[in-house]
Amino acid sequence: MKKALKLTGLALAAGMAWTAAQAENLMLAPAAPGPHPAHYMYEKFAGFLSEETDGAFTGTIIGPEVVSLPQMKDALQTGLAQVGNSLPLYFAADFPLTGKAGDLALLGRSSHAMGWAMTEFGVTCAPCQDEYKKFGAVFMGSGSSDVYVLLTTKPIRTLDDLKGMRLRSGGAPYSRWAEHFGATPVNLPVGDTFEAMSQGTIDGTMASIVDMLSYRLVDVAKYVTNVPLGTYHVTSNFTISADVWKGLSADQRMKLARAANRGNPQLTDRWGFQLPAAAREAVAGTDIEVIEPAEDFLAASNAFAEEDAAARAAESAESAQFAELVEKWTAIVDEIGNDPEALAARAWDEIWAKVDFETYGM
Repeated sequence: MKKALKLTGLALAAGMAWTAAQAENLMLAPAAPGPHPAHYMYEKFAGFLSEETDGAFTGTIIGPEVVSLPQMKDALQTGLAQVGNSLPLYFAADFPLTGKAGDLALLGRSSHAMGWAMTEFGVTCAPCQDEYKKFGAVFMGSGSSDVYVLLTTKPIRTLDDLKGMRLRSGGAPYSRWAEHFGATPVNLPVGDTFEAMSQGTIDGTMASIVDMLSYRLVDVAKYVTNVPLGTYHVTSNFTISADVWKGLSADQRMKLARAANRGNPQLTDRWGFQLPAAAREAVAGTDIEVIEPAEDFLAASNAFAEEDAAARAAESAESAQFAELVEKWTAIVDEIGNDPEALAARAWDEIWAKVDFETYGM
């Protein structure tokens, strides 16, 4: 009860501050602690916001103890936060069409390509835009994790080694991959992975190498098998309250979009490159064996990923659109490389320069 009253009070205060400050200071909710990539992204965004608006807009970051991921919808609707990190899959009932992009996770071979494909998809998918309007928010782009691999207590060197393995799955695409090769997917909260692996309840997980540090799997895993599985990319990094958006001029909206566009690849850079490098360095300092799978293993895995993605893409126009955007952005990233600012500049031309900010999100 006290917590509810506290949140209500904060929401009222935030709403009052918004009116009084005429949108000069935005309450930013990454819904993540300091070490998390989302918090890193929001620190960058706060700087970009000031730069792009010549100091007219600033941002105050509020912690996950104030607004957590499950609370994001209420926080944006009540004014507790004006900009928030929202994960559509947390609100699956609100985003059935936006979430279809997550069912093509096995396409993920390039983190930046997946992040930008998701961004363009969210901006240009008309039914997805309708979902955000009903949610009471405006979509401003996405980012992606690194490419998932296998972290296990038993060696997986060949396809035969997968048979009978119990592997934590973070979603339906990974479950389909595991089942195809004779493993048993286990639906388990990521925070329970360490205990489940240490007790032998599962033999490993299909996950980001960053989990070695984030969830201390470095203390229980014995093997890393570098078979690329896919990514987590269904994010809405800077989800802006619809009430706030309506109160902005088209020029102000454009400037917020510029800041968000620069902030989006910062999540991917942190989650997809910086932290995985640190995790692999930590693994190198242990006796954990890193396994490079044989060509037939890689070929079979990639073939299934392509077949699975093709099957999902055929299910709906939205899925087909997302698959096409992954192909488009894979080519762009191959051309430009992984520099966040260079990719942001290209994304502005490819996506946001085509947006009418008088009508976008309205």
